[in-house]
Amino acid sequence: ANDVSMIKSAHIGVGISGQEGLQAVLASDYSFAQFRYLQRLLLVHGRWSYFRMCKFLGYFFYKNFAFTLVHFWFGFFCGFSAQTVYDQWFITLFNIVYTSLPVLAMGIFDQDVSDQNSMDYPQLYEPGQLNLLFNKRQFFICMAHGIYTSLALFFIPYGAFYNVAGEDGQHIADYQSFAVTMATSLVIVVSVQIALDTSYWTVINHVFIWGSIATYFSILFTMHSNGIFGIFPNQFPFVGNVRHSLTQKCIWLVILLTTVASVVPVVIVRFLKMNLCPTLSDQIRQRQKAQKKARPLRSRRPQTRRSSSRRSGYAFAHQEGYGELITSGKNMRAKNPPLTSGLEKTLYNSTSWIENFCKKTTDTVSCFSQDKTVKL
Repeated sequence: ANDVSMIKSAHIGVGISGQEGLQAVLASDYSFAQFRYLQRLLLVHGRWSYFRMCKFLGYFFYKNFAFTLVHFWFGFFCGFSAQTVYDQWFITLFNIVYTSLPVLAMGIFDQDVSDQNSMDYPQLYEPGQLNLLFNKRQFFICMAHGIYTSLALFFIPYGAFYNVAGEDGQHIADYQSFAVTMATSLVIVVSVQIALDTSYWTVINHVFIWGSIATYFSILFTMHSNGIFGIFPNQFPFVGNVRHSLTQKCIWLVILLTTVASVVPVVIVRFLKMNLCPTLSDQIRQRQKAQKKARPLRSRRPQTRRSSSRRSGYAFAHQEGYGELITSGKNMRAKNPPLTSGLEKTLYNSTSWIENFCKKTTDTVSCFSQDKTVKL
């Protein structure tokens, strides 16, 4: 009862169920039966939760800085007239549909090292105690990263669209094509960035990242189609723009150039950091990858006849001991002995194990001399 107030005042309360009652258990956030489980709760699950939350927050701030600051740069060219650089539906769906699931998967499943390495190296728990993975410095790094990405997203398409014509000779430097190009570049850049941030890949991560990109293009072509414009002419003014802009090769080159300019500096910085000043987590992760590559391939086991889960047998009532043998659960199928050095198989008597079972006796002679026991 004295521990209840202490557990409630803690950020995360842990209760040990015992003979004293369940008051501490009911007041706690986590409950287990033995103190030894606390080690795994802290070193594995607690550390993973801190690691995932820090990456989640860092990516969340980055993608929103990159998304919103494009409007700030666009304001210098539109006289700050409150004109949005994106389509209004893209602004609504960006955080709800296009980028919500990948960061959610990373925040749930991501891990830098395995659980066994987390237990073997308790020093990995130290960054969480010192608040090293997300602090003011990391926040300003995420902000600077988002500012740089927004500059690349705006000024690279702006320079490419300046006084340019498409392959068909038509002028493509219009506001709608410019907005579609920047929106497509933004979705691809933030998707590539979260792929770089993901340390532990699962099927769900692949489905969410590729599914978000596919969902974006599906909604984009639907909103710019003639059918939706005929139903809601005032809500979807970008009719036919996707077919006009995304069929131009120069548009895709602009998107590719914007993606490369936004992602390559991040790859270079992480490569230099990994090789020049790696952290303990980086070293263990590299060792973990090397062990997976160096692990020899498991030899394929020869296919054998599958034994049924049901056991059947019979015993003669007049033979004593066989009933106990049948009900003992031993496999009654003969087993092949291992091969000899000369690759020759020896004959195996299928009834020898029955004889050994019947003749199973232990001759134990106990010679009590001082405190020693000799067994023959």
